[in-house]
Amino acid sequence: MSFGFGIGDFIAVAELAHKIRKVFVGAPSEFQAISDEVRSLSIILQDIEVSLVDYDLDCQQHTLLKEIQTSCEYVLKSLEKKIDKYQELEHRSGSLRKGAKRIWKRLSWEPEDTNRGVDQLARRADDQEQLDILNWLTPINYALQQSDFISRQQPGTGQWLLNSDEYQTWAQTPNETLFCPGMPGAGKTILTAIVTDNLIKRFSRDSDVGIAYVYCNFNRKAEQKADDLLASLLKQLSKSIPHLPESVTTLYKDHKDGRPSLDEISKALWSVTAMYSRVFILVDALDECSISDGCRTRFLDEIFAVQAELRANVFATSRHIPEITKRFEGSISLEIRASKEDVQRYLDSRMSELPEFTSERLGLQEEVRNSIVQSVHGMFLLARLYFDSVINKTSPKAIRNALKELPKGSEVYDHAYHSVMKRIEGQDPDNANVAKQALSWIFFAERPLSTTELQHALAVEPGESLLDEDNLSQVKTLVSLCAGLVMIDEESGIIRLVHYTTQEYFERTHNTWFPEAQSDITIRCVTYLSFDTFQSGYCTRKEELQERLRSNPPYSYAAENWGYHALNASPTSLQAVEGFLRDTPKEVISALLQDNPEVDIKDDYGRTPLSWAACAGQEATVEQLLATGKVDVNSEDRRWGRTPLCWAARAGQVAVVQQLLATGKVDINSKDKDGQTPLSIAVITGHEHIVQQILATGKVGIDSEVDYFGGTPLSRAILMGHEAIVRQLLLSGKANLD
Repeated sequence: MSFGFGIGDFIAVAELAHKIRKVFVGAPSEFQAISDEVRSLSIILQDIEVSLVDYDLDCQQHTLLKEIQTSCEYVLKSLEKKIDKYQELEHRSGSLRKGAKRIWKRLSWEPEDTNRGVDQLARRADDQEQLDILNWLTPINYALQQSDFISRQQPGTGQWLLNSDEYQTWAQTPNETLFCPGMPGAGKTILTAIVTDNLIKRFSRDSDVGIAYVYCNFNRKAEQKADDLLASLLKQLSKSIPHLPESVTTLYKDHKDGRPSLDEISKALWSVTAMYSRVFILVDALDECSISDGCRTRFLDEIFAVQAELRANVFATSRHIPEITKRFEGSISLEIRASKEDVQRYLDSRMSELPEFTSERLGLQEEVRNSIVQSVHGMFLLARLYFDSVINKTSPKAIRNALKELPKGSEVYDHAYHSVMKRIEGQDPDNANVAKQALSWIFFAERPLSTTELQHALAVEPGESLLDEDNLSQVKTLVSLCAGLVMIDEESGIIRLVHYTTQEYFERTHNTWFPEAQSDITIRCVTYLSFDTFQSGYCTRKEELQERLRSNPPYSYAAENWGYHALNASPTSLQAVEGFLRDTPKEVISALLQDNPEVDIKDDYGRTPLSWAACAGQEATVEQLLATGKVDVNSEDRRWGRTPLCWAARAGQVAVVQQLLATGKVDINSKDKDGQTPLSIAVITGHEHIVQQILATGKVGIDSEVDYFGGTPLSRAILMGHEAIVRQLLLSGKANLD
């Protein structure tokens, strides 16, 4: 992959800094600060130049470094241009020495003029602080996805939507909503990107117009809860304002070691939105937004509240789902379907991929184009799948036969995906096996995988103690073997299934195509973690851990998720797991504690080791951590606001709940961000033994435990149909039936 810059770019900027610094030799003392700043920058650039040789940076890091390099180059060239203006005096003077004096005398008359370039460098430091605050709000950058989507579309695609009366009315009228439902694979996401791009260009010169957008994704539900989505909108609108709004900086000061509540994020969003004369909010794929804990409902409630109060414009896409459609009753509506013209543009862009013999038979290319256009029925994704099905045919007859067999009918996607999987199985056995392994990893992975992570994971050989880099497959080979079912987000480096419908298809058929996938993933994870590379043990310093993660791409995923895959694996993988677990969890945690590490350290989600151990039911680990006396038993994570007791109650860990209650220190009435207590959580999840444990403490007030949705433990138990728990609550004598 080409990132558009390299070491040479930093060398050029470093040389420019060195050149400018030499100009300041002999300057009066008032200019020493400028010279020092440029000297420091020169040293930093040289360090980066050296470091780039040793580091294999990912796409996002390349993008960030490119921005830094470009910014430095702009500031230095501006400063050089300013100095060049005064160097002209030197050539006009008769004496070089006098000329130099005239230069610095002239500069002393205009110190503000000369300092402007260095002031820009100082502002870069402020910009970095602002960037840190914005990334604290949410690390997700939807601009990368936006850029990736736009790069995929053909010029002219979606023009029918932009020219429609519905779109023009919506774009020109404040406080309007445009709802664009569509069938799966109709191209809703690309059209959302096209609308976003159109708005950005239309209002590029109007700083009073704010534009914010989110792309919901079924694979990212854990990081796309209501507060995350609102934080993303807040981040984008704040970023477009020259100085961070006070509401955002206050939010950071009050919660920089934790996370603000949804209400606090919402208030800040209102405040920032009010700073614009107009605001456009775009939400793609509402059907892929999580519905657990009322996420989608709460998100839409907040969006519509902002719209009603501040006259924002809202654009949203979704599949045809009744409960979503109902929320947009009375709004402008325009159904999204793949237009004939857009499909033709797409096919024309790929005609060169057809076998060479078709170039001599233009009529055959026309047959391919017409047959596919007539078969997709408004579903853009099918155009891609159908075209992929003919590009490897070896004769005109084979192409025509493939066109005749294009699936039709209500189960068209299942037929199309089944056909692709049959093509994969028809490859060389080794290639078919690699393709299935890649697809199974992407499908079963607990989080999106980078291309590098997948490459290394597939290269792991069970029974080996080292990774053989000669066993690494090229990314483009993996993509090709998967026959159009996977794609790479070029901006993020993530490899994923081509569409939501692909995920749904494998959810129905994975036992057919990948019957032993969970076992294979488990074995590869524990094999990787057992490599000789890691026999030195755990990392004692943060820097050491970061280097291990950087040098060993699958390490983080394998360490965090091998247990999940093992729970879903067949008995065939137990031997590998048993070998990996010869050191018991208690022995491992004891070894860790001998070196006095930070036992209450928090991860990126604000969760502590005790929180994770409580959720996983690791009694020995919980016992050891509690014994240190250094852990906060009531520590709340940033994302959900849950304590270790909340997590244990949610996961049904009866023994751990007893351990925590026995400390006498837990806040049994603590509430998470949804206003739910450990008792409420145990009731909702149906863990009657834990309900009994908590009630036995005598420290809970059942009727006073009203969550943010207005529910009490008793009403929740009734709603969920947990009869035994209803009986427990009533027998406690603390539930008010009124």
